[in-house]
Amino acid sequence: MIEYNGFRFEYYSVNTLIIGSGAAALNAALQLHANGVKNILITTEKWGAGTTRNAGSDKQTYYKLSLSGDEPDSARLMAEDMFSGRCMHGDIALCEAQGSVQSFFNLVRLGVPFPQNRFGAWVGYKTDHDPRARGTSAGPYTSKLMFESLAAEIKKRKIKILNNTRVVALLTKKAGNIKEVTGALAIDLKASKPENSFVLFNTVNIIMATGGPAGIYMDSVYPPSQHGSTGIALEAGATAQNLTESQFGIASIKFRWNISGSYQQVIPRYFSTDKNGNDPREFLNEFFPDLKSLTRAIFLKGYQWPFNPSRITDYGSSLIDLLVFRERTEKKRRVFLDYTRNPSGPAGEKFSVKILDDEAYNYLEKSNALQETPFKRLQAMNQPAIRLYLDHNIDLSQEPLEVAVCIQHNNGGLKGNIWWESDLLHLFPVGEVNGSHGVYRPGGSALNSGQVGSYRAALWISKKYNYNPPPFSEFFDSVANQINEKLSTVTKWISEQKKKTPYEKLFREIRIRMSENAGIIRNLERTEDAVKEAYEMLINLDNHIYARSVKELADAFRLKEHCLTHFVYLSALKKYLEAGGRSRGSYIVTDNKGILPHDKLENHWRFSICNYDRDIENKILEIKYFNKTIRTILVDARPIPQQELWFEKVWKKNLEDKMTEC
Repeated sequence: MIEYNGFRFEYYSVNTLIIGSGAAALNAALQLHANGVKNILITTEKWGAGTTRNAGSDKQTYYKLSLSGDEPDSARLMAEDMFSGRCMHGDIALCEAQGSVQSFFNLVRLGVPFPQNRFGAWVGYKTDHDPRARGTSAGPYTSKLMFESLAAEIKKRKIKILNNTRVVALLTKKAGNIKEVTGALAIDLKASKPENSFVLFNTVNIIMATGGPAGIYMDSVYPPSQHGSTGIALEAGATAQNLTESQFGIASIKFRWNISGSYQQVIPRYFSTDKNGNDPREFLNEFFPDLKSLTRAIFLKGYQWPFNPSRITDYGSSLIDLLVFRERTEKKRRVFLDYTRNPSGPAGEKFSVKILDDEAYNYLEKSNALQETPFKRLQAMNQPAIRLYLDHNIDLSQEPLEVAVCIQHNNGGLKGNIWWESDLLHLFPVGEVNGSHGVYRPGGSALNSGQVGSYRAALWISKKYNYNPPPFSEFFDSVANQINEKLSTVTKWISEQKKKTPYEKLFREIRIRMSENAGIIRNLERTEDAVKEAYEMLINLDNHIYARSVKELADAFRLKEHCLTHFVYLSALKKYLEAGGRSRGSYIVTDNKGILPHDKLENHWRFSICNYDRDIENKILEIKYFNKTIRTILVDARPIPQQELWFEKVWKKNLEDKMTEC
């Protein structure tokens, strides 16, 4: 315990601090331990509260190299498919592809029950943006099973965990002209009063596995316990990339869950009501010419769950997302999926499986699911999908499911190299906080990326950075100014007695601004206004902050982090739109000269599709925050490298313990 300037600090000195307790964080700790780095510590706000423990879908996908069937596959082909999604570096795509089998079998070894047939084939299926059936699944809770298996191994290895601790700042130092992390400041959420709540970490390395910035959006399918902390790395000087690229889709909101796969393939009825649940209308009927085209679009939402501007016209599946969004935001109506009744046709046609598109009919037939109602079809196809909602007190056989178009995944985040190290050295962002995915990514590739990235970060640390942190006095001298600045601010917060704006109102302002301006509909003029509002909020935020309890102190730091994060995200979007960036990924950029997605929609829904003939669309947008200013740069996506695969050369490097150099 350290006492300093009227504050009390709990103190830890470790080689590597792992922040977070999701699958990427736990794998990082296990791989460090297995590679001989034992002086490590996992710190987490709440054990098991992250996205991997609490998220999923009808059958949550893990993406890997194909390990069954007759169709050939290779790491190079897998890398090419990920790289073709645009704005992903080729060398990172190759690392994710090359490491996928090792990471997959590590999970198998730990007990994740991925399915295989009697010949030992690890069977798969095609997922979003995947041509080779690389997807696999352990069911609706794949990532939860990953967490549980990894957590059991953490317990077995007796790796130390510091629970109920929120990291609020990264501490840095300069080595010549190079900036690197050297520690972190956190709050013990169990402390009795703010002055005694601080935790100080002296580190060589920090592995940051805090997930995407879920807390900055209003309409979200992230679990409520997931908040993110990207802003602490931005504040410390780490570069971010691809912040314009997120993934959105239709999700339930009473219990947050993706309505993908089987939930759509059984063809539920969509309807909306007024805010009180009255005046039900099958609002999709106005926009589809017949029941066959309507049911085809609903069915395809299972395969094509993420909103995609290229799948709107000609009654595509993403027209449904657009109409759900319009119904909720413009019409101010609530939207539901009903599994007890079939959809009716635009002219009142009665549903029959005989009118289904061939693709939908054949899929349901092969699944033995040609049943009378959506619920019975779901029973036949995927009973666990029903049980999942029953476990959360929602009976799909009795009640409709309220839905919205929600943020689901952040494809952008912090920049990292092929070892997942940030340009802020000794900081390793792994999992969703790492911005490697680019514009389009295959479904399930994020889980693979988190496992491969955490393995590679651990391997690099074990080979290059496996030494003790500096003595306390040397460490403290290097960070004293940063600590003093934080404590001075906290002292002002603690002494503030005037009534202030409730924090929840300020969080809500951030979330509404992001959902309205950085959701599936984007507009330059509105974004410019949003950036100004975010900046004003950022520079004036301290006037609204108070901390009379440990909870308020933690909320104050989170509020500042979220405010900074949303300012940087909106600034990246503004740069993209100013430079002529158009609709791509999972969002529309409105354009009054563009195409109208449907002749019954208003002109303000016109948009133009990105065709990658402009620098802003064809390059990776990197962004850096410094002293309340923004710096951006466009960089070329690095190509997939040619590898040195001559066995004797690679073997020699391994014998010399120089594997990281070959």
